[in-house]
Amino acid sequence: MLTYEDCVDLSGLSQEEIDAIAIHEHVPGIIALELGHYLLEDEEGVPAIKKMILDDIEDAKAAKNHDRSVMLEQVLQHFVETHPSNPKNK
Repeated sequence: MLTYEDCVDLSGLSQEEIDAIAIHEHVPGIIALELGHYLLEDEEGVPAIKKMILDDIEDAKAAKNHDRSVMLEQVLQHFVETHPSNPKNK
């Protein structure tokens, strides 16, 4: 049987990236994990996840939650480094 941690390891995403998707989409973590994994398989998925994280950063800044916005900026940096966009998708 697979554990949640096994699924995270197989998803291609970090836990923080999954959390950002969950917050953006207002869904539980396991649903965000599935959605994120699905999006990574689609040619438009990487830009879609990047946009979700950017939206979360904007929301944190609007709420004046500096700690959260800094953390999300680090999540975005990690995501961009580990999932470079295909130039056709920009």
